[in-house]
Amino acid sequence: MRRLGSVQRKMPCVFVTEVKEEPSTKREHQPFKVLATETVSHKALDADIHSAIPTEKVDGTCCYVTTYKGRPYLWARLDRKPNKLAEKRFKNFLHSKQNSKEFFWNVEEDFKPVPECWIPAKEIEQLNGNPMPDENGHIPGWVPVEKNNKQYCWHSSVVNYEFELALVLKHHSDDPGLLEISAVPLSDLLEQTLELIGTNINGNPYGLGSKKHPLHLLIPHGAFQIRNLPTLKHSDLLSWFEGCREGKIEGIVWHCNDGCLVKVHRHHLGLCWPIPDTYMNSKPVIINMNLYKYDYAFDTKCLFNHFSKIDNQKFGRLKDIILDV
Repeated sequence: MRRLGSVQRKMPCVFVTEVKEEPSTKREHQPFKVLATETVSHKALDADIHSAIPTEKVDGTCCYVTTYKGRPYLWARLDRKPNKLAEKRFKNFLHSKQNSKEFFWNVEEDFKPVPECWIPAKEIEQLNGNPMPDENGHIPGWVPVEKNNKQYCWHSSVVNYEFELALVLKHHSDDPGLLEISAVPLSDLLEQTLELIGTNINGNPYGLGSKKHPLHLLIPHGAFQIRNLPTLKHSDLLSWFEGCREGKIEGIVWHCNDGCLVKVHRHHLGLCWPIPDTYMNSKPVIINMNLYKYDYAFDTKCLFNHFSKIDNQKFGRLKDIILDV
């Protein structure tokens, strides 16, 4: 199977969207909703959406694996944002409706500083060697997850740089109805983007771990392919999300043959998220750490050590995993 697309920038909706002036159910204090119309977008059609691979959109925070100091490292998403003056100027421009003329950014002066190790995301526009902001006025990018950085402590809990391993959740290779948590070499994940999910991420929609014993995992983007998706019609997708067990997910991401990624979120269709019983929690999960060659030389408090204690055990669903801490 070919490696699916890397999430390096904001994905457009598969449908043309419209703004409705009523409070958002997705973002608190947002006075409008962005809803899908029944028209498939030109971008999706140009990317041959009908031959694309549909996958589950997982609700977490985006990560990236690439080299840092000569070794494979996990990187956290950090968008470079405009300072207050530039943001005010940009918002005034948007509200003025003068979209016939382009907004001019001074990248060197308009943006807040970022750490020296920050890198811009791939595929973003460049002008005179400078990465340019997207339509939201942000420059998407990444910072390496250092072991003792408290800001990214949940990111660092799923990697071990000494042994260059990552804690990954995906389908079992021999049984698509079974999920598997395993320790994967970081080198196998190079140049991939993944979603970090867990106890302290985005309100924990999948119910992983607990406040006392937090649990976090990485899911490669495109890992959960959708097999029986209906035709690309607004009404059919709405029925699928509302009526099918497989539809109990945050959204769909289509991976097109040209590398383009397009999505639809439940909120685009006026549906709620999070929901009580997610599809991810309808499947059994097995622990397959295979850490014998490392002689269990892990910090006693780390997740790798806790999972090694329940190696080969099978659980009815992700929510049922309780670590003996």
